[in-house]
This record gives sequence, structure tokens and C-alpha cells, in this order.
Amino acid sequence: MTATTVPVSSRRERTGWYFYDWANSAFSTTVITVFLGPFLTSVTEQAAGCGLGADDCDLRVHPLGISVAAGSYFPYLVSLSVLLTVFVLPVMGAIADRAARKKPLLAATAFLGAGATVAMAFVTGQRYLLGGLLFIVANIAFGASVVVYNSFLPRLAGPDERDKVSSRGWALGYLGGGLLLLLNLVVVTWLSVEGDDGRTLDLARWCIVSAGVWWGVFTLVPLRWLREHPGAEAGAARGNVLTDGFRQLGRTLRSLRAYPLTLFFLVAFLIYNDGIQTVISLASQFGTEELGLEQSALIVTILIVQFLAFGGALLLGAVATRIGARKTVLIALAGWLAVILAAFRLPAGEPVPFMLLGVAIGLVMGGSQALSRSLFSQLIPDGREGEYYGFYEISDKGTSWLGPLAFGLVFQLTNSYRIGLVSLVVFFIVGGILLAMVPMRRAIVAAGNTPPRLL
Repeated sequence: MTATTVPVSSRRERTGWYFYDWANSAFSTTVITVFLGPFLTSVTEQAAGCGLGADDCDLRVHPLGISVAAGSYFPYLVSLSVLLTVFVLPVMGAIADRAARKKPLLAATAFLGAGATVAMAFVTGQRYLLGGLLFIVANIAFGASVVVYNSFLPRLAGPDERDKVSSRGWALGYLGGGLLLLLNLVVVTWLSVEGDDGRTLDLARWCIVSAGVWWGVFTLVPLRWLREHPGAEAGAARGNVLTDGFRQLGRTLRSLRAYPLTLFFLVAFLIYNDGIQTVISLASQFGTEELGLEQSALIVTILIVQFLAFGGALLLGAVATRIGARKTVLIALAGWLAVILAAFRLPAGEPVPFMLLGVAIGLVMGGSQALSRSLFSQLIPDGREGEYYGFYEISDKGTSWLGPLAFGLVFQLTNSYRIGLVSLVVFFIVGGILLAMVPMRRAIVAAGNTPPRLL
């Protein structure tokens, strides 16, 4: 298969590929977005001697002899997992490109992450160290599996179909993640007892476990329906696949200078996607601290975003077939600018305007991410899909400190969450300008690929 060959894939195979988005999104929504942070923080507070329901707990735990405030334990775990991910993902991508078969790698990483998530069932009492270790394993495995999963995309669709295929996968992921989250929230609401913090903690733990089960069970669909599509580098390993993956990563880093336009696109994506991730991660804090909204309003808004992102990904995917993916992403970035400016004027104490803002976020979020993934697939040299998506995932996860840093600095200077949020405008403006400056057709040709009809 050459870089200009139109891949041959069946509808069944593409559906199998879509289903891994459906499977792994449960981890992103139920675990990361909603339940794990509060759950693990409560377990850590118990280990620190605070007890359930304690207010203003300032006691500390001592993992590996390091003194850590109980409330800082989970954020530190997130930072540590991101740091480790920066080293793991490019190597995982290099291994995927050199291995003769990718499906066993997808199975290993997905089941490792799902298994670590299910094992959260054993995080009871004061076992905060076990919970932290399982989270780090699950989060790294999640990123590694997504690298392998994304590397299938150029093998499943030709240049003109890739936007549609990527958008459908992303849309199904939002639908699956939203569905499990809705089921879990219904269960928590139904079974919770007011004032019984222990019961609430148990329910949160089993919601986390359900996400691991969902992830593992639905991963069986892509493993059954996907076919192997060996790339140009497949089977090229001369010794151990792992050690050869490290060597290949070194060669890739040295050869990146040959594809400066691909790197230019990555920089643009790094900047505007950092703004997207920051808005998503800080929206709840903005709603509670600045607008004074109840937790129930935030949960409803999260569900609105999840389900509308399904339709938004499909909608912008359809727009891309008419005007091209890059133009559509630029329109989505303009939508993100409008979202931030509207957030600045949201009235405090009124949940409906905040929910309407969630509608707007849902419409632009899925499409901007799905089309960025398919655009990048056009810029990857043949046989290097895993390696380059490894770097792509780093720019998606490993650099998300820029936006929160800017937000935090502005808040420290102004003591205003509204001004802090508006400071993120620069990420969308600069990222959008850089994206508009990338000569996409020339960049695709430079990577050895055939440009799609519309860009």
C-alpha cells in the first residue's frame, strides 16, 4: 500500500473502529470528568484522618515519604500521569508502526486500562496509594490505546472520506460516554441517602468500576471487526519490538526537520486545543465559584454538552464535506471565541444561561476535535501513523498546563474568574491564525500523500 492508494475497508470494519470511541469515552466522562477526583480525594482525606464530610481539612498524607496536602493529592497524580504520558505515547506509537499486528497492542493497552479501572473496586477505607497507582496506570494505558486506535484511521478511509469517518467515531464516543454517565447519575440520585457520605462514596466507586467494565466489554467489538492494515514500517523491527521502538523514536525525532509544515500544524493544534481543554476543565469551577450554581445545574450541563457534542461532531463533519475540514475548524474556533465572550456576561445564580452556553460548547467541541484528528492524518508520512499520533496525543494531553497557567495568573492579578476565562481568547486567536497560515495542500504533498478535494 502506497501513500496515494485509496484504502479498502468495509462498513463493518469502520463501525468496529467507531466503537472504540464508544468504549473508551466512558473513562473520560464517568471517571475523569465526574467521579474520580471527588472519590479519590475523599479516600485520601480519610487516610489523613479527616473523616467523611469534614470541612476545611488541611491534614496531610505522606506517599513515599513526601508530605502532600490531602486535597492536592489528586491534582498531583494528574500531573504525574501527564508527565509519564509524554514519554510513553511516542514510544507506543513507534512500536505500533514497527509491529506486524496492531490489534494485539490495542487489546493490551485497552484491557490494561479497563482492568485498572475495574480494580478501583478495591480502593476502600484508606487505600489512597492503591487508588493513585491504578489511576496512573489507567490514564497512561488510555492514552496509549488512543494512539494505536488513531493510527488505524489513514488505513480505513481515503483523503476525501477521512473527515466523515473521524467525525462519526468522535460522535459515537460522545454518545456512549454520555449514555453511561446518565445511567450512573440516575443510579446515584436514586440510591443516595442524604447525610450518608459513606454510601455516596460507595456509589461513586461502583460508578467508576462500571466505566471500566463498559470500556473492556465494548473493546471486543473493534478487536473482532477491525482488520490488520500493515504499514510501510510494519515488520521492520530487527530485534525486540520494544527496544526497536525506542530506537525508531530517536530516528523520528531527528527526521522531523524534513516535515516542518506538519510540525507547524502541530504547534497550531497545541495552542488552540489547549484553549479548548482549559475551557472544558475549568467550566465547573467557573460555574460554582463565579456564578454560584448548584451541583445539579453543573451535572445537567455536563450531560447537555455530551449529547449535543454527538450531533455537533456529525454536523461539522457534514459541513467539512462541503467547504473542507480546515475552514470548518476555523469556523469552530470562531464559535469558541463567541462562547468565551458570552461566558464573560453570564448572570450569577441563573442556571439556564449557563446551560445554553453548554449547548454552544457541545455544538463546536466535537467537530473541532474530530476534524483536527482527520486533518493531521493527512500530514503523516506513510507507515508513521503511530509515531505521529503519539506526538499528537502529547500535544492534546501533555501541554494542557498552558491554559490553566494563564487562567491562574490572570485570576491572581484580577481576582476575577470572568477575566481569567476571557484571557483564553488568545489561545483561539493565535491558534486559529497559525492554522490559517499552514499551506495544507503543500504540507500534505510534502508528507508524500494525496490531498483531498476540499481543504
